[in-house]
Amino acid sequence: MAVTIDAGWHPLADGAVPDWASTWGQDRFGVHVAFRIGAATQRMRWIPPGRFWMGSPKDEAGRSRYEEPRHEVTLTEGFWLFDTPCTQALWEAVIEENPSRFISPTRPVEQVSFEDVQRFLQRVNERVPGLDLELPSEAQWEYACRAGTDTATYAGPMVVVGEANAPVLDPIAWYRGNSGVGFELADGWDSSGWKEKQYDHSKAGTRKVGLKKPNPWGLHDMLGNVWEWCADAWHESYEGAPTDGSARVAGGAASRVVRGGSWRGSARGVRAAYRNHYDPAGRLDFVGFRCARVQSASAVSTRSAGRGGASAVSGANPRRRPARSGGQ
Repeated sequence: MAVTIDAGWHPLADGAVPDWASTWGQDRFGVHVAFRIGAATQRMRWIPPGRFWMGSPKDEAGRSRYEEPRHEVTLTEGFWLFDTPCTQALWEAVIEENPSRFISPTRPVEQVSFEDVQRFLQRVNERVPGLDLELPSEAQWEYACRAGTDTATYAGPMVVVGEANAPVLDPIAWYRGNSGVGFELADGWDSSGWKEKQYDHSKAGTRKVGLKKPNPWGLHDMLGNVWEWCADAWHESYEGAPTDGSARVAGGAASRVVRGGSWRGSARGVRAAYRNHYDPAGRLDFVGFRCARVQSASAVSTRSAGRGGASAVSGANPRRRPARSGGQ
């Protein structure tokens, strides 16, 4: 089924670089900005508005009943999204402690509950006025994960060879089949008993963000590494789900949606459509998050006009001109 992407406008097109941005630019994946807190810098990618089919077709390998009915969702506003899961470095810069099991500043923060993330969001938004981060809805998450594709993964269809063996995942995701390959931390999970692994390994855990290939919009680790909290309450199906990309909170279970699969997840769970859920107070060493920021064209145009427009911004300070770079 066709996916429609409105890539004609982006927030930097009018020269209205956000006040909270420390760096910005454009590369082969699209537009990006970053913000800095202390020594930690987090890049965000622009996710353009568009329309896509959410859920999985009935013939997709590994699908579950929670992924239906497949339905069309239209996102009328684009948004910024972290290009990696939140790292331990960023979490420590904001919260000043690190709850993770697999300690490393460049690994995803984990063992953070949905409630812990709400505290992080409040603090980071206080530290950086105008940043206004939030958790993505699961529709926003899936739309960004797919990045214009409509197959099981953004690298193509999935063939499940074994419980922990789907070759299409190896270049893009850390999952049960490969997360122990070259694992170097002493406190690894004993993976010697895991069945049908793509590669043989004896201990596993999270891995440094950004090591695997990104999706077409420059987002790393959307599949695998850690599950990612979304804003939605858990519903067992998409019956009655919103079609505008908003979070579905009312009428669901107390648990919250997570997406993307993890380093200890089976192959079938590391697909764009796969859904899971956990208690909002739960802290697990395979669950983290990434943040979003909605930014509409009308809001940017209004602010740009108030500051004198694109030419005034660029003329007043050459650093405010969006820069192009060749890659990541």
